[in-house]
Amino acid sequence: MIDVFRPDGLLAKHLPGFTYREAQEEMAQIIRDALVRPKNLALEAGTGIGKTFGYLVPVLMSGRRAVISTGTLPLQDQLYHRDLPLLGSAIGRPVDVALLKGRANYLCWHRLKNAQHSELRDSQLLTKLMEVEDWARATENGDLTEIENTSITDNALRTFITSNSNNCLGSQCDFFEDCFLVKARRRAQDADIVVVNHHLLLADLALKDAGFGELLPRMDTVIVDEAHQLPEIAQQFFGISLSSREVEYLARDINTELRAAGISASEIEILCNDMMQVVSNARTKFGILEGRTQWENCPQSMHGDLEDWGDRLKQISNHLEHARDINPGLQKCVERCQDSLERLNEILSGDREGLKWVEASRSSIAVHWTPLNVGAELGSRIASHSANWVFTSATLAVGASFEHFLGRVGVPDAQTHILSSPFDYKSNSRLYLPEGLPQPADADYIFVLLATIWSIVEATGGGIFLLFTSYRCLNEAREWLMKKQLPGPLLVQGDNSRTKMLEEFRQSGNALLLGTSSFWHGVDVKGPSLRLVVIDKLPFASPGDPLIQSRLNAIRQEGGDPFNEFQLPQAILSLKQGVGRLIRDFSDRGLIIIGDPRLRTRSYGRVFLKSLPPIPIVDNDKEALFFADSLNPSEFR
Repeated sequence: MIDVFRPDGLLAKHLPGFTYREAQEEMAQIIRDALVRPKNLALEAGTGIGKTFGYLVPVLMSGRRAVISTGTLPLQDQLYHRDLPLLGSAIGRPVDVALLKGRANYLCWHRLKNAQHSELRDSQLLTKLMEVEDWARATENGDLTEIENTSITDNALRTFITSNSNNCLGSQCDFFEDCFLVKARRRAQDADIVVVNHHLLLADLALKDAGFGELLPRMDTVIVDEAHQLPEIAQQFFGISLSSREVEYLARDINTELRAAGISASEIEILCNDMMQVVSNARTKFGILEGRTQWENCPQSMHGDLEDWGDRLKQISNHLEHARDINPGLQKCVERCQDSLERLNEILSGDREGLKWVEASRSSIAVHWTPLNVGAELGSRIASHSANWVFTSATLAVGASFEHFLGRVGVPDAQTHILSSPFDYKSNSRLYLPEGLPQPADADYIFVLLATIWSIVEATGGGIFLLFTSYRCLNEAREWLMKKQLPGPLLVQGDNSRTKMLEEFRQSGNALLLGTSSFWHGVDVKGPSLRLVVIDKLPFASPGDPLIQSRLNAIRQEGGDPFNEFQLPQAILSLKQGVGRLIRDFSDRGLIIIGDPRLRTRSYGRVFLKSLPPIPIVDNDKEALFFADSLNPSEFR
């Protein structure tokens, strides 16, 4: 390993711009040891260590077959198209690598052909469909990210041209041998290293995706990058759910399959349209409520509405029985009806121990059952495979303890290590905690916070992330900022895609970006385009969230302390993610502002501050203003 990472080692000789980092070499050695023994490992690697190379090199040199799971598609593509080929060439060990994405990223031939029989009336969507057909004739992989005009693959069209585990026809499909997903999975079965994302990893682990569940038993090692995301994603794979959107798509697909088969079945079409109306009415009855709601707090009519869903599903299934043998598409629709009905009845029965809850948005509603202890379920699945697991991220530990994270993934006995970031936080960053602010629950809190720090905002000349703990706070800030003369463009989450907002933010150099949870992690803006990060409050999870409530109650019933065992560690990890947005490179400089006065007034405030990088704290607005002014590029003065 020494010959690889050293200043005169293989990477320095073969990779232009490679910089030796002691912590990166140490990380690689720790992972190598975990692979040799083998054993499970959780490793927190601070920002700037270069953890991607830190885990790839020991995997490549070990010769072990490995799954590498990432949190995002861009990181998947980076690993497959850039990092693994570079490293394989540099260390002289090229390997067979496969990239495997979720179904929604691959074109489905069956659904593409059926789209012409659907109720697609939008002229723009029809034009995009024609462009997709032209591309489909030339592509080898069927990966929709290949299409340069990304607007072609809008969600509105994607549902017509991709499959999911419910509507895939499997080996009965006429296009099975030409299926892009099947080809990708076959390549993965034969590869030495397979790059997936967390959703696919959990699908394989949970054996929930048809035709999957065959990857992990063949592997020696599983590397989970951005592992802090894994516990939340795991919830959906060990529960049961049914959504109005899923039922609506089923009704739409039934009508499409009937038309494609040349069958006139007005009675079934009437039933399908009736079912779509029933699920739409259920969302309307739910009122203005959005987000997650515990079952007991739902409108009283909810149970009856869901029973109506079940009645319609049963009627459609019965009427389709005579047509199921006509083609695999209609047979799959019957199976989907029956599966949806079974899941719905299982949720409504209340026989399972766990949490029943409803999630609503403006356009859909879903009913869920979730086990109370996802960690135990996840841990048992991990233990059922012989592979050793390596979890890594910049935020896994609370202070020096991994107990919270390891409990949530069900591997409490894993070896743990913390490697600090090599960045010079003491010279290049400052943390300002404004004094005199009201409590975060105060109705005017956001307005007072912004007024208090406005001179600092002006001094930086833009280049600002304003990160909020709720959409309500974000909207209040937007309202306040729109009355001010801003140093640059105002970008607000929801007005555009995250990718486009970040592109505009980087290019402008003086923008103000307002974001909630999705901008607290997985966002990388290097250089002076980002020089100030403002965090409104400590990110304690909402106690009104039914999933949070259930976890707190379960801890309480076992005689534990919900705040110290769950709420506090979760908030600390989230705050570490938010603060980590600022310094992304050795030359970056920036200021962090955390408005929450509880950092100074509550005893747990010290726990938060100890968990952050060693950023010097400035005690007054004059010092903060002076540092902010030093960050402002000359072109924005």
